[in-house]
Order: sequence, then C-alpha cells, then structure tokens
Amino acid sequence: MSEPFSALNGASFQGLVTLRDCGPTGMITLRGDLAAPAMAQALDKVMGLPLPAPRRIVAQADGTRQVAWMSPDELLLILPYEQVADALAAVDAALAGTHHLAENVSDARALIAVTGPDAAMREVLAKLAPVDLHPDHFPQGEIRRTRLAQVAAAFWITQAGQAHVICFRSVAHYVFDLLSAAADPAAAVEYFG
Repeated sequence: MSEPFSALNGASFQGLVTLRDCGPTGMITLRGDLAAPAMAQALDKVMGLPLPAPRRIVAQADGTRQVAWMSPDELLLILPYEQVADALAAVDAALAGTHHLAENVSDARALIAVTGPDAAMREVLAKLAPVDLHPDHFPQGEIRRTRLAQVAAAFWITQAGQAHVICFRSVAHYVFDLLSAAADPAAAVEYFG
C-alpha cells in the first residue's frame, strides 16, 4: 500500500502568522439524527467525546481526536489518519439499525494550521471570511462553515493564537495561497490590535 500524502505536501509560510500543512488527517463525515441517544453513545464509545453543541467543536485534551458540529444533522470526526478504518467500522457497528451515513472523507480534505499572535491570526482569517472574528464573538471552540474568498471552508480556534482551516483537497493550494496573501506583512491592516 502506498503512503498517504496531503494535497499541500508539507507546505508552510511565515508572515504575520505561520501557515502549516497538517499532513494526512483522518476525517469522517457522520450524518444522522444528532438528538438520538444512539448518536451520543456512539461518539462516546468511538471517539471518547460528547456530542458538540451547535457551531462548536469538542476535543480530547491532546487534540488528537475532535468532533465538530457541521449542520443540524452532520458531524465531522477528526482523528489520526491511520485510525479511520477502525473508527468507521466502530461507528457503523455502534449505529447499526439507526438511519445514518458515515463516510471516510480524509483524502478529500486538507487541514491547515494558522498560528501566531492571536490578533494577527484573527486578522488573517477576517480578511477572507464574512465572520466577526473579534474574541467576544468568535471564542475558542467555535467552528464556522463559511467561505474563504470564493471557496467553501471551515475553521475554528483551538487556543489563543491557533486556528485550523479545513477545505476541499481540490482547492487546497488556492486556500493556502489566499491565507499566505492575507498573512503577508506588506498587506497588514489591523482589525483587532
């Protein structure tokens, strides 16, 4: 079997913030009735995490496993790439007999880390997304599905000065270039300084 590789192949950029390709990351789209007790039980059993509230993401303390609320009937499970097959089988077993869809989307997505001073990280994202990124309105642990310029993406803040951006693999270079341009010190405009 060949080794997995990300669409960005380890790309990085240093400007107002640091951008870094997170490499192959496991992702499972899980759709179903999020209010059903079976869903919460499955997440606890498979991921060791509770069901997130709307527009929230929950994570294990070490950040290796996360569950993001994506819509009223959709979650995104994020975990180490090599654990996806076992997790997918465990989700299907835990939700057997219930209406659900669980699919491995790991190779269809790209994950980019954005790190640096909190104000700069928020400024870079604010240049590209129609989201109020002031800390009072976009706290740590909130996830937003939105657009970065012309493409669909989602992002969340894991801690002060650190965010993650997910996009489709097919537009990963475009998104990385957008973020790089927004992080270029020559283009700096202070929103949250």
